[in-house]
Amino acid sequence: MYFDSSYLCFAIPGLLLALVAQFMVKSAYARYAKVPVERGVNGVEMAKMLMRQTGVQVGVEAIGGELTDHYDPRGKVMRLSDSSRFNSVASVAVVAHEFGHAMQDAEGYGPLKLRGAIVPAVQVSSWVGPILFLVGAGLVGLQTALGASLAWLGVIAFGLAALFSIVTLPVEFDASRRALAMLQATNVMNPDEMSGAKKVLNAAALTYVAAAAQSLLTLLYYVTRLTGRSRD
Repeated sequence: MYFDSSYLCFAIPGLLLALVAQFMVKSAYARYAKVPVERGVNGVEMAKMLMRQTGVQVGVEAIGGELTDHYDPRGKVMRLSDSSRFNSVASVAVVAHEFGHAMQDAEGYGPLKLRGAIVPAVQVSSWVGPILFLVGAGLVGLQTALGASLAWLGVIAFGLAALFSIVTLPVEFDASRRALAMLQATNVMNPDEMSGAKKVLNAAALTYVAAAAQSLLTLLYYVTRLTGRSRD
């Protein structure tokens, strides 16, 4: 096996985008975690308020850490981090976003159902795919039928992981759209606070864009490597 320098052409842009996205989300969250909501509402209280407003009832559980908040469609429960107990624009925005996922689940939102359906397969294919590709392309060799077959099987497996990252985009964008609409409807935030909430959610959305870009660029490298070798 040898290091293919052409891989850097595909890896570096995605890595840079991921670093920028992480910087932006941490920066936005850190800034607006220090800005209290004038009406004195924290994230947990926001969750209860949205359940009363929409009629969508889900469980609420605590989970440790920061920015670990998520909605579990299997258990119909929102798991909220320690920071959600503080009154801040960031905590309210993040919890509203997670409740957006709860609303998607309650309505049978197609992309969310698709993402959930492929999760078990992705948990395996995301790491099996690259291994099969490296074994086929590096250890066995693409000049052999076995090597080419293993490499293409790896591409197909990793392609499922890339599909997951793409399907995640409309799921996350829609949850943020719902969150901002609900916050607007409750009048829980003033215009400046709403602007801050939007910045937090937009920064978070960029992390999913970066993840999708990384997956697609890696997949493109695999395909380019295989089709380029087949033409040689």
